[in-house]
Amino acid sequence: MRTIGITGRSGCGKSQVTAFLRAQGCFVADADLVARQILMDGSPCIPQLVERFGADILDEEGHLRRRLLADRAFKTAEGTKALSNITHPAIVAELNRQGRQAQQQGANLYFVDGAVIIGSPFEKECNGFVVVTAPLEASVARICARDCITPEMARRRLDAQMPEQELLRWADYEIRNDGTLEQLKARTMQVLTALRGDS
Repeated sequence: MRTIGITGRSGCGKSQVTAFLRAQGCFVADADLVARQILMDGSPCIPQLVERFGADILDEEGHLRRRLLADRAFKTAEGTKALSNITHPAIVAELNRQGRQAQQQGANLYFVDGAVIIGSPFEKECNGFVVVTAPLEASVARICARDCITPEMARRRLDAQMPEQELLRWADYEIRNDGTLEQLKARTMQVLTALRGDS
């Protein structure tokens, strides 16, 4: 079984690509969802985060104050690294667990959808990468509609992400999202057919 990372910048239409793949019966794990789940109540990461960032990152009911954690973690490079060191092993372990499930069910391909796979510890678990790209203004419009923010804020968010040209250096396949939904689906199916052929 091959593990394929699907990545792209915010607003590129990555979730539509993964929806098409799921509709074809493919196994797709959502790395961003896993990253949120490992911060839920009862996660083994929580005591480690409390020890590193302070007991007050939990509210009176014991729920994580995510914004406070983010403020503290991202204030310094050291804090960001500490957060990564605590959370990344748990994320990788869960994605690998889902991969084993896919393999047990006979899958030849296991897709992992994540905004930040390249440069993360999961990068080395992947056998290939599909990068979804889109024109800048189309991405800005999608982010504004999805997150109810201004175009300026959307552009700032994109400026903070890895440039498209840098992502494409890692790409085994590019899916360009610059047309209709039907065209995006057709391009996704072409890549899936090629990947199945390689398998």
